Amino acid sequence: MEKLKNQLITEKSIRLLQRNQYTFFVDSKLTKTEMKSWIEKFFDVKVEGINSSRVTQRRKGSKLSLNSTSRKKMIARLRANYFIPLFIN
Repeated sequence: MEKLKNQLITEKSIRLLQRNQYTFFVDSKLTKTEMKSWIEKFFDVKVEGINSSRVTQRRKGSKLSLNSTSRKKMIARLRANYFIPLFIN
């Protein structure tokens, strides 16, 4: 799926793995229901809920202007006894 960009590995996302929550960067047009159905089909798991947020990064393009880009981050919370094997628990 090209709408799923990559997994997010930070201190917070590693802590969330212990609570069975997985963090992804996704396409900014992807909806929660599309993400939930894709995760359930692809990884054969049951998703309990999804939280999403937009992450803005500011980059210094030149001395006069700041360029900002917006990315979308989704946190998928799985039901008990389900896990995604690509992540380290």
